[in-house]
Amino acid sequence: MGRRLFLIFLLCASAVMAQDQKNREELRDSISSNRIRQSREGAKKEKEKEELTIKDYKIISHLSDTTHFDTTLTVNKEYNFNYLRRDEFELLPFSNVGQPYNKLAYDMHETDLFPQLGARAKHYNYWEVEDVYYYNVPTPTTELFFKTVMEQGQSADGFFTLNTSRRFNFSIANKGLRSLGKYQNIRTSIGNFRLTANYSTENGRYGFKAHIVSQDVENQENGGITNRDQFESGDSEFTDRSRIDVAFQDAENLLVGKRYYLDHYYNIYDRRDSLSYSRLQLKHKFNYETKFYRFDQTSANSFFGDSFQSGSLIDRGQLRSMFNQLSLNYSNNIIGAVEGKAIAYRYNYFFRSVLFTDQGVIPSNLRGEEYAIGGSWIKNIGRFQLRGDFTTNVSGELGGTFINASASYDLKDKGYLRAKVYSTSRMPNFNFLLYQSNYEQYNWNNTEVFENEEKKGVGLDIRLNKWFDLEAEYSILDNYSYFGSSPLSPDDTNPQIAPFQSQGTINYLKVKLNKEFRVGKFALNNTVMYQMVDQDENILNVPEFVTRNTLYFSDHLFKKALYLQTGVTFKYFTAYFTDGYNPLISEFYSQDQEEIGDFPLIDFFINVKVRRTRIYLKAEHFNSPFTGNNFYSAPDYPYRDFIVRFGLVWNFFI
Repeated sequence: MGRRLFLIFLLCASAVMAQDQKNREELRDSISSNRIRQSREGAKKEKEKEELTIKDYKIISHLSDTTHFDTTLTVNKEYNFNYLRRDEFELLPFSNVGQPYNKLAYDMHETDLFPQLGARAKHYNYWEVEDVYYYNVPTPTTELFFKTVMEQGQSADGFFTLNTSRRFNFSIANKGLRSLGKYQNIRTSIGNFRLTANYSTENGRYGFKAHIVSQDVENQENGGITNRDQFESGDSEFTDRSRIDVAFQDAENLLVGKRYYLDHYYNIYDRRDSLSYSRLQLKHKFNYETKFYRFDQTSANSFFGDSFQSGSLIDRGQLRSMFNQLSLNYSNNIIGAVEGKAIAYRYNYFFRSVLFTDQGVIPSNLRGEEYAIGGSWIKNIGRFQLRGDFTTNVSGELGGTFINASASYDLKDKGYLRAKVYSTSRMPNFNFLLYQSNYEQYNWNNTEVFENEEKKGVGLDIRLNKWFDLEAEYSILDNYSYFGSSPLSPDDTNPQIAPFQSQGTINYLKVKLNKEFRVGKFALNNTVMYQMVDQDENILNVPEFVTRNTLYFSDHLFKKALYLQTGVTFKYFTAYFTDGYNPLISEFYSQDQEEIGDFPLIDFFINVKVRRTRIYLKAEHFNSPFTGNNFYSAPDYPYRDFIVRFGLVWNFFI
C-alpha cells in the first residue's frame, strides 16, 4: 500500500512538474509574443511618424479653408516677419512697434454687415474673428515667435496645439508686446490671448469650431513732435529722440475686448454613392463680444481745445454685441450648395450719462436689435467655381445690404483666375454716430444726420505662378464717412477733428503687380502698385505709386545643414496728403495741408534656416543717416530711424 501511494505521489509530482514546465514555456512564448507585438507596434508607430509630412499639420480658417504649417524660408516670410505677421506693403508704421499704421492703400471690400465700435487706428493690433485659426495635427505642435523692439521690451507669440483624438483639437496661444520707443511717452503694451477648439463626430454628422479671445491694446500718446527743426536739422543733440519736444506727456488710450465665438453644424442627412451625393445641413453661428475704448489724460491740454474740467480726464465708450446666424444648407452634385440664413444682431453702445451742450443733447447710448435674411450659392463646374452671397436688413436702423459674387478658374499648380463684384450699404461705425468726451468739441450725435455708406466695386485677381501676380480693383463710394478738420477752427494750429460724410461720389482704382526674376541663386522680387482717386475734395488720399524691390541671394550651406537668405529691400512711395492721427479718438483724419512721402526706405537683411528654426537679422531703414531727416508716418509723427533688430520663429513637432 505504501509503495502504491509513493508511486501515485511520484506520478502526481511528475504531472505537476510537467504542467509547470508547460506553463513556464507558454509564459515565455507569451512574453516573447508580446515583445514582438510591441516591437512591431512601435516600429509601426515609428514608421507612421516617419511617413508624416508637414502637410498633415493642418490650419483651418473660420471659413473652413485648409492650409498647413510652412517651415520654409522664402522672401514672403521675410515680408511677414513683423509684429502683425503679415505683409505690410500697403501700410506705413509709426516709430514704435504696436503704434498705429497709416494707409498707403485701401481695401474697400466691406466684410462687416453692422457698424463697429470705432477707434480703428488701434484695431491693427486686435484679433478679429477672421484672424483666428483652428488646427488639426497628428502630434503636439508648438510655434514660438520672438523679435526685438525699439527700446526696452520685446515682441513674443507662443502657441501650442494638440489633438486629443483624430476628431478633437484645441490650441492655446498668447501674444505679448512691450516697447518703450525712442520718443517721449509712446510706450506700447499689448496682449492677445487665444483659446480655440474644433471637433467633429466619427461619422461627420456634427462638428464645431469655437474660440475665446481676450485682448488689451494700450498706447501712451504724445500728440506728435512740436518742433520739427529738432528732428530735421540733424543736430547731434537730438539724435537721442527722447530729447525732442512733444505735445504732451500725460495721455494714454486703451482698447480692451473679449469675444466668445461658436460655429457649429448638424447634418440632417448626408447621402453619398459613387455617382452622386446630397446633404442637408443645419448651421449656427454665435458671437458675443464686449469692447471698450478709453482715453485718459492727467491735465487738460489746449491741443484738443477747451475742456469741461481741468484734470483727471477720462473718456470711455463701450460696445456689447451679440450675433446669431441660423442657416439651412442644401447641396448636391447638380445644383452645388444653396444656403438660406437668418441673422439677429443685438447691440448696446454706451457712455456714462446723457450730456447737455449748447448744440443739443448728446444721448448716453445707442441700443437696439437688427434682423436680416440672406442666402448664398456655391457651384463647382470642373475647374470653375461660382459663388454668390446676399444679405439684407429686414428690421433695424443700422444694417443695410451686402452683395458679393465671384467666378474663379483653377489652373492647378499654375495658379488661378478670379473676378468679383460687390455692393454694400450700412451705417458708419458707432463713433461717427455718437461720441462723448471731456473735450467740448469732441461731442456729437449724428444718428439723424448720417446716411448709409454705399460701396460698389469690381475686382480681378490673376495668379500665374511662373509669370506674375496681378490684383486690380475699382470702387465707387457714396456717403463715404471720414474724420476731418472741424469748421469751428479752420486756422487753428491744432484743428479739432469731427466726423463728416462726403457729398459727392468718390471713384478709386488700385492695381498691384508682383513679379520675381531669378538668375541662378539670385532673385529680384518686385511689387508695384498704382492708384488713382477721382473726387471733388481731398478726402480719400493715397500715393499714386508705391514700389518695393528686393534683391536677394539664397543657397544651402554646410552640406545643407543651413539655408541662407540675404539681400536688400528698397521701398518708395510718391508724396501725398497723408492722413493725420488723432490720439483722443484713435482715428486717422483727412487733411490737405501737408504732403508726406517721396523718400526711400532701404533695409538690409540676413536670414537663415536651421532645421525648423528661422532666424532673422535686419538693419531697418539703414539709409536714414545719409538721406536726410524728412521721413514721417503722419504729420508731426516721424517714421523709424535706423535700427538693427533680431528675431526667430521656431516650430516643434513632437
